[in-house]
Amino acid sequence: MGYQKLMGIVWPAFLAACLLELLVFALVDPQDIHWSGQPLGLSRTGVYSAAFFAFWGISAVASTLTSLLGKSSAEINGCPVAPECRPTGCR
Repeated sequence: MGYQKLMGIVWPAFLAACLLELLVFALVDPQDIHWSGQPLGLSRTGVYSAAFFAFWGISAVASTLTSLLGKSSAEINGCPVAPECRPTGCR
């Protein structure tokens, strides 16, 4: 995967994670979050950091799927072998 394509996935995912972080923690106090009835045991900064990376990862997966679904049929069905080396039946 090329650098430009990678940045086309990672940068929008980063911006989406920033927006999600702002929206979620404008409404939720990290100290009020409980897991199985117990407090998380992380500081506010720890919760903010863990949530940001979770949001970034989920957004990166969504951006990657969008990139894959945006390919044309020629890109998907094309033969990756050079024309002179292609087996019969490979366009």
